Amino acid sequence: MSELTFEQMLNEESLKTIHTGEIVDGTVIDVKPEQIVLNINYKSDGILSKSEYTNDPGVDLTTVVNVGDTMTVKVIKVNDGEGQVLLSYKRLAAERGNKRIEEAYNNKEVLKATVAQVLDGGLSVIVDEVRIFIPASLVSDTYEKDLSKYAGEEIEFVISEYNPKRRRYIGDRRQLVAAKKAELQKELFERIKEGDVVEGTVKNVTDFGAFIDLGGADGLLHISEMSWGRIEHPKKVFKVGDTLKVLIKEINGSKIALSLKFDELNPWKDAAGKYAVGTEVSGVVARMTDFGAFVELEPGVDALLHVSQISREHIEKPADVLKVGDTITAKIVDFNEEDKKISLSIKALLAPEPEVEKEEAVEDDGEVVSVDIDAVIAAEESEAE
Repeated sequence: MSELTFEQMLNEESLKTIHTGEIVDGTVIDVKPEQIVLNINYKSDGILSKSEYTNDPGVDLTTVVNVGDTMTVKVIKVNDGEGQVLLSYKRLAAERGNKRIEEAYNNKEVLKATVAQVLDGGLSVIVDEVRIFIPASLVSDTYEKDLSKYAGEEIEFVISEYNPKRRRYIGDRRQLVAAKKAELQKELFERIKEGDVVEGTVKNVTDFGAFIDLGGADGLLHISEMSWGRIEHPKKVFKVGDTLKVLIKEINGSKIALSLKFDELNPWKDAAGKYAVGTEVSGVVARMTDFGAFVELEPGVDALLHVSQISREHIEKPADVLKVGDTITAKIVDFNEEDKKISLSIKALLAPEPEVEKEEAVEDDGEVVSVDIDAVIAAEESEAE
């Protein structure tokens, strides 16, 4: 009986005949990470390599195929020189995929796929075993130098170029991103108005301010609107990714001006009472000029200490006796709420000079000279001013 079966297996009439290009069904009898072996009801088993199974180089075949699975494959070589039949799964899938991509191209259909590779010039995705290239210029609506963040991510795109003869399939994600942003921008401008307080995320920080993503449009938070106090540099206060609640100060077309200077935090709101003329205050020297020093009494409130008010003695310039960062105590000698100006005087806190006779006789080389002390002091003060 076994001899008969063997003869039958050798009988050419009982053997299945296959040809290159033929579509056959097979059953998986062995799986390795790089190769699948199928029984295709032929005198030799069929070999399906990983490169002929998928275009994804990262796939481990043992995780996607099991012994006993049935597969429809295409014969690409009847005899590889070792008596084995070489098969392809991806070519058959690609033929179906080509039709799928063509339909998507004609219908401007939005496709979704996982990024298989990040290349120097863009991204590579696979749809039904058809490799589609998305150039870097078409990945987003803004230039992105580093595309590594997209590795393994599922993205949406449309087919912008379809050329099966050259196997050229180009995807475009940029137009979808731009369309989505336009939709979000429209929704944002429909719901916001000047005076609203909204939440946003710091998108970029420059020397002159920070751009805040409001979820549909960016707003500019200028350095002058970051605080009631003084900001040395925006990068010392904010970093990309920070979440802020900001005031919409102005909307001009598509431009949004933002502010963190909320009215309830305005230090000048109750300054008239705190800094009335005659009040003794302490502050820190913030900056200096040749004519005086600006003293920060609190964030957002600076006062001028004129050079003539630093001391009773003549001082050429403030830097001769003061430096930035010094803490000084002085008296308020002028308060202008309208112009937000405060004048200070250290001299006003000094004890009055002892009274002396207006006319004092001194001896100079045996001669008596009359000196008007008040006139000398007045002249010095006038010169200092």
